[in-house]
Order: sequence, then structure tokens, then C-alpha cells
Amino acid sequence: MIPRIAIYGPESTGKTRLAESLAAHFSAPLVAEYARERWDLQGALTLEDMLPVAREQWRREDAAVAAADRLVICDTEALTTMLWSDLLYGTCPEELRREAERRCRNYALYLLLDIDVPFAPDPQRCFPDESDREKCLRVWRGALERRHLPFADIHGGWAEREAAAITAVQRILSQ
Repeated sequence: MIPRIAIYGPESTGKTRLAESLAAHFSAPLVAEYARERWDLQGALTLEDMLPVAREQWRREDAAVAAADRLVICDTEALTTMLWSDLLYGTCPEELRREAERRCRNYALYLLLDIDVPFAPDPQRCFPDESDREKCLRVWRGALERRHLPFADIHGGWAEREAAAITAVQRILSQ
């Protein structure tokens, strides 16, 4: 089975940058975040967008896995879409929740990015306050811990984050 690595955590923690770096380092396919692409095309997302966003993300991820020979790097995954739906709209489409619970078992490793980097403003970001960022980190970590999913904490400056992520992925590949 091709290992999937999920780049995971609250907004503005360097997930996209790390995903791109890991994909380049390991010469692996990168599944970019479709929600960002859709936002750029249509503007703000609503609750009604959550399931179509998730379905397209799943389609792209499954296609990358089918074509991969060693590893796939995912800039986001289904748990994140579910968590954002719950956080922003107070609810989540049932199909999204059901699939997130099923699909979260597909990842060999989640790389949980810490909030110990400055917040970078972006029209798509919602929680610049430190207390909100801490809450989001607790929510994201709790989702992994409650499900007993494999994860590695990624923190520090960029070089430290990248080195820790590479080491964690190399451990998965050597198993």
C-alpha cells in the first residue's frame, strides 16, 4: 500500500510550504488543498461547499495514490474539512463526517504543525488571535488523539520543521 502523509494542523502554520517541500524532497506526488483553489475561483466557501470540496479532494488524493509508486503527500485531508465545517458552521454534512472517519485510517502519518510561527494574514484565514490559534491546535490534536491516529509534532523555525518532517517521513518509508 502506498503511504499517504497528511500535512495537518491549524491555519497559518506552514502546511502548504511544508507539503511542497516534502513532495520535492521525496519526489512524491503532492495533493494540493482544493478548498483554497475553490475559494480563489468563487470567493468565500459556505456549508453547502463543504461536501463538494471534500469529494473533489478525495478524488484527487485517490488518483494520486493510484498513480504513485512510493509515497503521496497530502496538503489536507478529510478530518480537516470536517473540523472546519464544525468550527465555522456548527455542523457537518453526514457523508463528509462518515467519510472523514473512514478515510482518516488511510494515512501512514499525520504531521501536526504547531502554532509557534507568526500568523500570516490571508483573506481565507479566520483566527489570528493567539487564544483562537491555541483552541484550534487543541481541536486538531484532539481529533488525532481520540482516534489513535499516528502523528508527529512539527514545531520550531522553518529549518527545524522541515528536518523533523523529513525524519518522520523517512521512518515511515523504512518500515
